[in-house]
Amino acid sequence: MTPEPAAPHPEGSSFGAEIDAAIREVRAEVARLHAELVRYGLVIWTGGNVSGRVPGADLFVIKPSGVSYADLRAQDMILCDLDGTVVPGTPGSERSPSSDTAAHAYVYRHMPEVGGVVHTHSTYAVAWAARGEEIPCVITAMADEFGGPVPVGPFAIIGDDSIGRGIVETLRGHRSRAVLMQNHGPFTIGVSATDAVKAAVMVEDVARTVHIAREAGPLIPLPQDAIDRLYDRYQNVYGQSGDERR
Repeated sequence: MTPEPAAPHPEGSSFGAEIDAAIREVRAEVARLHAELVRYGLVIWTGGNVSGRVPGADLFVIKPSGVSYADLRAQDMILCDLDGTVVPGTPGSERSPSSDTAAHAYVYRHMPEVGGVVHTHSTYAVAWAARGEEIPCVITAMADEFGGPVPVGPFAIIGDDSIGRGIVETLRGHRSRAVLMQNHGPFTIGVSATDAVKAAVMVEDVARTVHIAREAGPLIPLPQDAIDRLYDRYQNVYGQSGDERR
């Protein structure tokens, strides 16, 4: 009796059970997190994106280009290698990935500690980017989360890895997990996709608050020693032991 052919492998046939499980987890996380961008008002229409690195593999997951957030499912997320090339034969591979894929791939290649990248078009952060102006560290929440000002990255055209190069050049060695790419908008990084989304939420919050404060009068900068103490406390003491990012 002729045996029946094996069922198609859910992620192609070359990854193995452990990596396949990790891919499924990242797919589900990244799909879920796109709804958080909508929930916090960080995107409009189909703009913006979340990606997540697959632990233990040179792979990441990112959303397809131009698809409504309401229609995104885990199986729609696109699996790419660290050159930004779609892995053929995997769920979602028939679609085109986000137009920011090359930028995300560049970050993952050059910042191995990064597990998630987010880009949004949030209003106040984009307004600071349109002026090419960093957000000064004048509130304790900024010291806690970003360890200082939120810097501005260079102007770069979308489509290749120029934006990724600007992100890496600006954030490498910087405590901030957010960068305002000039005339474009914020990109954030994190130890995971969830962590990067948290940074995206927080950068819009501080962008709004500092803008309103400056409209009302002069800003009062925080002393560097206070920033350092606040950042250390928040990163190393605040929250519950074992939290991915407090």
